[in-house]
Amino acid sequence: MKIFMTGGTGFVGGYLTRKLAQEGHEITVLSRSRRKAHEGVSHISFTRGDPKVPGPWQEILAAHDVVINLAGTSIFSPWTKKTRQSILESRVLSTRNVVDALSGNGKDKVLLSGSAVGYYGGRLDDEVLIESSPPGRDFLSEVAIQWEREAQRAESFGVRVVICRFGIVLGKKGGALSKMIPPFNLYFGSPLGSGKQWFPWIHEEDLSRIMEFLIENKNIYGVVNCMSPHPVRNRELVKALADALGKPAFLPSIPGFMLKMIMGDFANVILKGQRAIPQKLMDAGFEFKYPLLKDTLKDLLGR
Repeated sequence: MKIFMTGGTGFVGGYLTRKLAQEGHEITVLSRSRRKAHEGVSHISFTRGDPKVPGPWQEILAAHDVVINLAGTSIFSPWTKKTRQSILESRVLSTRNVVDALSGNGKDKVLLSGSAVGYYGGRLDDEVLIESSPPGRDFLSEVAIQWEREAQRAESFGVRVVICRFGIVLGKKGGALSKMIPPFNLYFGSPLGSGKQWFPWIHEEDLSRIMEFLIENKNIYGVVNCMSPHPVRNRELVKALADALGKPAFLPSIPGFMLKMIMGDFANVILKGQRAIPQKLMDAGFEFKYPLLKDTLKDLLGR
């Protein structure tokens, strides 16, 4: 397959680019500048451009069979007014331009467009959330709603659209796991807030396998939850990570008000969660290689 990638140089996109190339797909990565990490790797090429801005890259995109759209500013920073605007616009404008590029001839093409479990909003209850569950009412929910709406426009051009709502991606080189480990190494690992909030997660290798599964299975379209079938509570995550690192986990937990003082509104992302499961993937027969957190941490941490 000829695959066009936006967001193909970030933590998640970079891993997916390498894995899909290893499977023999021809990958074109849209980037504002060349990245040494992928240079010289077979089946990977670059085209210059900013997905938030229309340009010649759109003509190149149109010549591909599959588009994987992952562009977006990281949410892991204090949410100033400027940051909020960047988080929203980086996703909505990029997706709008990607879809516009498909408007000329979308027949038989596939768009895998990123979204996030934040669509469901921050929740403290135990409700199991599947693809048809309603959205939340917070900032990230609104971002996801607008983000997904832009991607769904491509259906009118004959494109098979799959909205990939990612859980927290755990991997070896960056991402959430790299931010969680340092406190444990300093013997400061502890639950956050109540510790009862749910943590929907996915091993980076399973995410790559999911993307290939979605490309190959033409009967799958619409929203797909991309996370392990076994989410865990924050306190379970802390214990599993402490065990994997051979470090103690301390109690009591870090109070939520302290996190809000330090992080502002962003603290709600980690003080609340979503008990989301990948119902569509399970119904379609997808088999997870790493369905359990302890096995995932064992693999990623090499212990």
